[in-house]
Amino acid sequence: MTRTPHDQFAKQYLEELLTLLGKVETSRDVASEVREIDVYFIPVIPPPTDPQILGLLGKMAATASIYEPFRNQPQRLEILDCQAKLNFIINQKKRKARRENTPYTEAEWPLLWILSPSCSARIIDGFGAKLDSSGQWPTGVYFLPKFQNTAIVAINQLPINQDTLWLRVLGKGQTQQQAILELEALPPGNPLRENLTELLASWHITIQVRDNINEDDQELLMKLSPVYLRWREETLEEGRQEVRQESQQKTKQLIENFLNVRFGSLDPELLAIIEPMLQLSPEELTPLLWSASREELLERFGE
Repeated sequence: MTRTPHDQFAKQYLEELLTLLGKVETSRDVASEVREIDVYFIPVIPPPTDPQILGLLGKMAATASIYEPFRNQPQRLEILDCQAKLNFIINQKKRKARRENTPYTEAEWPLLWILSPSCSARIIDGFGAKLDSSGQWPTGVYFLPKFQNTAIVAINQLPINQDTLWLRVLGKGQTQQQAILELEALPPGNPLRENLTELLASWHITIQVRDNINEDDQELLMKLSPVYLRWREETLEEGRQEVRQESQQKTKQLIENFLNVRFGSLDPELLAIIEPMLQLSPEELTPLLWSASREELLERFGE
């Protein structure tokens, strides 16, 4: 069950990114009580897209995984609840494997990634989470003891680089603001930039229409407003271009019909002058279509 606009955005955001690498399920039911896994991911081998495009998130998606993003730091019981979802999925997969007489090894068990904007020392110490000593994972990624198949990502502690950008967008405060600026600064042709900007703009609209906007929502609206305004202007411009293209296509069809009726057919010479005629205003074009001879049209618009 979706808890807040942030939850809905985070699910759509992770789905948009992880779909590049495999199969994604959002809001997957876990049991008869109201409980859902936010994002459940199964990688495709080999992945259809180079995982490096998603940086740290792509590395996390190398194996089956569960993602539980939080707007605020999760409390002890919330983390335990996420682990209960993980255990349910593992047991569900094991039962299915027994029924179908197929293997389901520990290597196939999903890893639970808890995405938190920050994480206190109390939570880290209480769950026995540790930074990776091998240097393969950056600061901010804390792994719980091996058998728990769980990691906590403290987003505000991640290094500020391209590798962590996609996760830092899910952060909070200055961390998120910096990430949004970096996302906006990506080249205009970048497909992830365009798709994710649209999601951020949608998030802005969702918060804006809510009845009760708290201080956190107000701060988020301020950060998202430039993204929303740029997206709206680009969307409006795309709409205007579509209208112009549609109008031009109708005018072109009108000219073709007129010339065909007046001169019996459209030979290459007549077809060649249609594009130049499109530059005329309706006031200039209409009398020419009715009265100008073939020779006059070719002389004016031909090469």
